[in-house]
Amino acid sequence: MQLAEALIERADLQKRIEQLRARIAGNARYQEGEEPDEDAAALLVEAESAIDALESLVARINATNSATVLPDGTTVTTLLARRDALRLRHALVTGAADATGGGSYRQMRSELRTFAALPTAELRSRADALAKELRELDATIQRTNWEVALAD
Repeated sequence: MQLAEALIERADLQKRIEQLRARIAGNARYQEGEEPDEDAAALLVEAESAIDALESLVARINATNSATVLPDGTTVTTLLARRDALRLRHALVTGAADATGGGSYRQMRSELRTFAALPTAELRSRADALAKELRELDATIQRTNWEVALAD
């Protein structure tokens, strides 16, 4: 199994566990004289089994990411950390640029004027550069995920 396939399976397991959690909550109590739609105890056992499978799969994914070294010497784990940092940085810069816009509307001349404390155009340009870097990094990660076999 390729790493990318394992990541798809992980997402499926996470969705399945969340669905089971909701079904358990919906069937954990029932009114006197009625029966629940589903057996909450059986759903709980199924959810526990799915969590065990997820734990094993995530351990294998993490081991694969740590062991996979790209031609430039970086590991996939390092790329994932870089991607997380780029996402945070992009959100920060975009938020700052958004905050500088608008707010200069005045109904009367006697109202105070507001000014941007940060250079909006520079922030937008920086956000665009970060977005490009993020896309390129994500493409590298995705390509690697399809090229690497999942560790045992």
